Amino acid sequence: MAWILAIVLFVEALGVAALNWFLGIVVDRQDMSLAGLDPDAMSVSSKAGGVVFGLYFALCGLVALLVALRDRAPAGFGRILLISVAVVHALLGAFAWGLVGPGAFVFMVVVLGLVVLLLMTYDRQEGPSDAAPADSGPKEPEGGEGGDGGKGPAPIIPPAAPSPS
Repeated sequence: MAWILAIVLFVEALGVAALNWFLGIVVDRQDMSLAGLDPDAMSVSSKAGGVVFGLYFALCGLVALLVALRDRAPAGFGRILLISVAVVHALLGAFAWGLVGPGAFVFMVVVLGLVVLLLMTYDRQEGPSDAAPADSGPKEPEGGEGGDGGKGPAPIIPPAAPSPS
């Protein structure tokens, strides 16, 4: 499952970077301003945003790939990255429904589900180093001392408080 998420995030990183780069080229060739903004600034901003988000998704894909290779839960910064990419996909899914349509929404929700599934299935489990050793408790006497069948001493029950009369 982590392999699938890693591939999806790498493809998404390339797609986001390519789309923003294409939009930057379109704005540059139009040579029009939007509300007085410089077209060159809009073009460079679109390309820079595409590179930044592409690198972000690629880094998140790298974390998912490391989880798949190591077969261990992400820790520290990697876990934070995966949680943040889940939030980003939830927000993008909400915006995609209105701006692009239900298809983009479904894609974002599927990726969100994959990220959450990765975080939940590789949740930290107690390993052998965390578990208490089986023979580390007090030894019970062998044989039936005291006629209780070797169950140990009887529990001490405190006396009941007197009731007010």
